[in-house]
Amino acid sequence: MPVLNRIADFAPDMTAWRRHLHQHPELSFDCHQTADFVAARLAEFGVDEVHRGIARTGIVAIINGKVPGGTIGLRSDMDALPIHELTGAAHASTTQGNMHACGHDGHMTMLMGAARYLCETRNFSGRVALIFQPAEEDAGGGQVMVQEGIMDRFAITQVYGLHNEPAIPFGMFHTTAGPIAAAVDTLFVTVIGKGGHGVMPETCVDPIVAMLAMITSLQTILSRNLGAADQAVISVTQVNAGSASNIIPETASFCATIRTFDATVQALIRRRVAEIIQGTAAAYGVAADITYDVGYPPTINHTANAALAAEVARQVVGAPNVNDACPRKMWSEDFSFMLQSRPGAFVLLGQGPGPSLHNPAYDFNDDVAPIGASFFARLVEAAQPLP
Repeated sequence: MPVLNRIADFAPDMTAWRRHLHQHPELSFDCHQTADFVAARLAEFGVDEVHRGIARTGIVAIINGKVPGGTIGLRSDMDALPIHELTGAAHASTTQGNMHACGHDGHMTMLMGAARYLCETRNFSGRVALIFQPAEEDAGGGQVMVQEGIMDRFAITQVYGLHNEPAIPFGMFHTTAGPIAAAVDTLFVTVIGKGGHGVMPETCVDPIVAMLAMITSLQTILSRNLGAADQAVISVTQVNAGSASNIIPETASFCATIRTFDATVQALIRRRVAEIIQGTAAAYGVAADITYDVGYPPTINHTANAALAAEVARQVVGAPNVNDACPRKMWSEDFSFMLQSRPGAFVLLGQGPGPSLHNPAYDFNDDVAPIGASFFARLVEAAQPLP
C-alpha cells in the first residue's frame, strides 16, 4: 500500500505515541493528561498555533500552508471507556477500570502523524485545523466544541473524521454519501402499580405484567408502523423489577436504545412509543413515567466531500480497497454535530479481524496508523492544493 514514505519513516514513533496513550486512558471531558501529551507532540512538530481548553480539554491546532486559502478541519476523538482491559498487552491500561476500547488512542496517533508530515511539507494552501475532541463516548463533546464556536473561530470550511473498524479488512476504507451512522435515542420507563403478597395478586396491580406487555408491543412499531425500507432498531436492554420470590413489587422499569437515520422515522417512533406505553398502562391499570432522551443525530456525509474522501483513499490503498457505498452503521457518532455545522465526511478504516469495538480484549492495530495518517495528509493536499 502506498503509505507516504516520510510517514512510514516515523511509524515506530507513532506506535510509541499510541501505546503511551493506551496506557493512560481518560474518560469523557477529563482528558487532561491526554491533552498535555498531544499538545507537547504538536509543539515538537512545529504547528503554528495550539488552542487548548475547548470543551474543557479539547485542542484545536493550526498548521499554515504555503499560500493563503480556506481551512480544512480534521477531527480525532480523545476519550476512553469505563471498561476493565483484558488484552494482556505489555502496553495495557495502567488505570484500573478504564481502557481505550474504541481505538481513540489510534485516532489521535493517526492525526498526530499527519500533523508531523504536514508541518514538514506544507504542500497545501490555506490552513489545517487539527481538532482533538473529548467526550465522544458519552457526553457529546463534538456538540460542545461546535457550540463553543470552533467552526467560526477558526474559519473552518470543511471537516473530516476517521474511525477504525475491526469488522473491515485491514487497510480497506469504507464511506458513503448520506447517512453513515445512526441517530441514538434512549428510552427510560418506570411502571407504577400496587405491590403486595405474591399469593394474593387480586389485591395488587402488577407492574411486571404491564411492563412485559409494553416491551412486546414496542416491537410492533418496526413491523407494523414502518415500511420495509425504513431502517431502525428498538432494543430493550435493561429490565428491573422485584426483590423477593413472594412479593409483587410496587414498580418495574426498563430502558431501550432506539436507532434511526431519518428524522421523520425518528419522530414517528417517539410518538408511537408514548402511545403504546400510555395505552398499555391504561389497559393494565398502572401508571407509567416516560423519559425519552434524544441523543446524537445521524452522521450524514455530504456527497461531494464523501466522493473526495473516497478518491483520496483510493490514492492511498488502491481502488479495490475502497468501498464508497458501504452499508450504514447502527452505532452513533457525535461527529454528526460537526457535519451539521460544515460540509464534510466520515470514513471507516479497517484494522483487520479481532475483538470488536467496546470489547475488553480489543486493541488498536498499530500497523494501520501510517495508512490513516497518509489518508489525512493526502486529503489536505487534495482538498486545498497549491496553485
